[in-house]
Amino acid sequence: MSVKKINHVAIVVPELADAQKFWVEALDLTLGGVERLPAEGVTVAFLPVGDSEIELISPTEPDSGVARYLAKRGPGMHHICLEVEDIEATLARLKTAGIPLINEAPAVNENGVRYAFIHPKGANGVLVELYELPS
Repeated sequence: MSVKKINHVAIVVPELADAQKFWVEALDLTLGGVERLPAEGVTVAFLPVGDSEIELISPTEPDSGVARYLAKRGPGMHHICLEVEDIEATLARLKTAGIPLINEAPAVNENGVRYAFIHPKGANGVLVELYELPS
């Protein structure tokens, strides 16, 4: 299993515009773009930081997983995303080690990124996303 880097840290927020007052205006981070992801029921603002990103995630659908998370836990850290070389090998190793997975097989997003989530119970209370970028 080879973790290449932290791809992004995701922070759930009620409103992107309000959150950007801190992240963009006060910290002077660049807004790299905003993307609506209907399948996930969220809008994401991308803030590049070196070789990684901060993602501000705001729910657009009241029944989305992020909306439920926000209602239960409030705004704050949602997950950390680790970029890996081989997501299937990584998932197999984690499964063999008895680490609970949310996704036992990777999904593929519209950009060809393969991703899967590790359950927080297996990662000391942190939701961890794994990314394998297309070659």
